[in-house]
Formats: sequence, C-alpha cells, structure tokens
Amino acid sequence: MTAKDPALTALAQGWCALSLLHGRIESHIERALQARHDLSVREYSLLDVLSRQHDDEGGHLQMKQVADAVVLSQSATTRLVTRLEDRGLLERYLCPTDRRGIYTNVTEAGLELLEKARPTNDTALREALDQAAANPELAPLVRAVETLKIPVPA
Repeated sequence: MTAKDPALTALAQGWCALSLLHGRIESHIERALQARHDLSVREYSLLDVLSRQHDDEGGHLQMKQVADAVVLSQSATTRLVTRLEDRGLLERYLCPTDRRGIYTNVTEAGLELLEKARPTNDTALREALDQAAANPELAPLVRAVETLKIPVPA
C-alpha cells in the first residue's frame, strides 16, 4: 500500500478527527475544572479512579493499573499522586498483608472536592460534545461517543 491508498487516507483522516475531538473535549474540561476547582483533567481523573476502590478482594489498584486508567506513565502517575497527596487530597499507606505494596486512597477532602467538581466535569463534557456536534467532520464521532455503552466500575 502506498500513501495514496484511499483506505489509508480515510483511516488517517479518521484518526485526525478523533484526535481533534479528544483535544477539544479535554481542553474544554481542563479550563472548566481549573477555573472552578483548581484541578487538572488528570487530577480529576485520578481522584475519580481512586474513589472507586474498595477494601474487598482485588479492590485496591496497583500503580500500573492506576496509570493505565488515567492514561499516564507510571512515573507521571507517581508524580501526580505526590502532588495530590501534598494538597491533602490523597494518602498512601502500606498494604497490611504485603509490606512492599503501597495503597493510595482519596481523603475526605479529596472526596469532597471530587463531588464538587463532578458536575463541572459533566457539564463541560456535554458542552464540548455539543460544540463538536456542530462540526460535520466531528458529528459522527460525537454520535458514536454518545451511543457507547461501557460499564462503569463500581
């Protein structure tokens, strides 16, 4: 296949449109979260992911799982955890059954901030999708996002 292959061209255009949609949504949410709650999209995502942990079997996430969930490298995730810990929004402690393991939990202050920020995140997401739906190149992707049925972890 060559660069002039119509299938590859369409694929590249689709990828560019998806990347554009993602960037617009993330930027819109970032501005709203920063302005109202002094949180970045990544910080919000981390608080959200960690708030869903539980003390039952398999309920705590390892740092690699957290990094995958917030789409960051493990080292960037560790730096992000440290920043939120310094703000009193997260706390780390040793695993009671494996002293090598470290758990990270959201503090009460972190849960309060997350609950205050959740409506801002949801509203900004809706606004960004509505704006993108007005663009004929992005409208099909917006419809696809709106019809996705992905189970949310409990």
